[in-house]
Amino acid sequence: MRKSLLALSFAVALVPATAYSNTTINGFASIKAGITTGSDEQLYGYDDTLDFKNESLIALQVKSDLGEKLSVTAQLLGRGRDDFDVGFEWAFISYQLSDNMTINAGRLRTPFYKYSDFKDVGYAYDWLRVPQGVYGLGFDTIEGLTFYRTAQLGNVDSTLQLIFGGYDGNASLSGAQVSAQIDNIAGITWELAKDSFSARFAYLTGKTSIDTSPVTLAPDFTVGNLYQALTANGLAPIVTAIDIDDESSNFIGVGLTYDDSNWIAVAEYTRVEVENSFISTQKNWYVSLGKRFDSFTPYVSYERENNDAVVSIYQPYTAVLPPQLLVPVQGLVASQERDASTWNVGVRYDFHPSAAFKAQFSSEDNDTTGQRNGVLALGVDLVF
Repeated sequence: MRKSLLALSFAVALVPATAYSNTTINGFASIKAGITTGSDEQLYGYDDTLDFKNESLIALQVKSDLGEKLSVTAQLLGRGRDDFDVGFEWAFISYQLSDNMTINAGRLRTPFYKYSDFKDVGYAYDWLRVPQGVYGLGFDTIEGLTFYRTAQLGNVDSTLQLIFGGYDGNASLSGAQVSAQIDNIAGITWELAKDSFSARFAYLTGKTSIDTSPVTLAPDFTVGNLYQALTANGLAPIVTAIDIDDESSNFIGVGLTYDDSNWIAVAEYTRVEVENSFISTQKNWYVSLGKRFDSFTPYVSYERENNDAVVSIYQPYTAVLPPQLLVPVQGLVASQERDASTWNVGVRYDFHPSAAFKAQFSSEDNDTTGQRNGVLALGVDLVF
């Protein structure tokens, strides 16, 4: 059962000191507000009404050292858009196999991106938010285990991570919340760093199943209704071709970073594929450049999303599909197409050793829909 952070903090305060003498409690928070630049625009959950809840959050991370190289970590987080209801983002145990090898097991952050482990910790990066074109896969955690090994390869620092597990929960698809299950997740990440440069590579695979039946195609007509109509007309093979049922999927991510304490440049490229389904292959990337002037860091970034509709999946059936079914099938496939670019311009001001003020303007051009949306947001990220 979820509890408020206030209740949780009060409960922790009542625990005798001897019971958590090896326990550390840290936290972070973001208080942000935003508004779109036009009355008919929507972007990142904002519209033309000033909103203080959408991207605001608060979290506590509790870590207890149990001795004998064993520890347990839990992170509870409440988001403003969910009325700050608190849930466990992380909950895992760690065992240190040696000085440079560690194994974690439990609910873990899926290491898709460079900033995966702390993408909710706004204080850890200069942007007001991580680039949504790349970081918007739809889920962030797995239940499983990871194995870390650090090493020194000459004068290069190496961090290797192996991932095994699965996911069973909600995901976002075409703006709708759907149930997703990803089994047999296995992957590897490898990061190399030398002086001001670092490079990162990630590859993960799994078997993906998504219940797409709630997705709306038209008023009172869902994907579930479409599948029923196709089956009733003897076209079940088309359902098998486009549905998402135990399909092979894979993720590839590449990242490069340059940070000499004055200039910071970051770039990431990701490719996501769910085979034998109507889901587009997502090929997204961003580049970002910032310059530090004491406490001020202005920055600019550019994001690119290129997701082509998988029209080849229904083309073999166009001759047998009646128009009343062909049109919704085409619409379903086309709903996954996205050709968009986004410019972000912002500044970070470190006005306190544990807090930073940020302001960012984002402008998205969606060539698929022909729409342009802009949002201005500002706020404070802090750690405690």
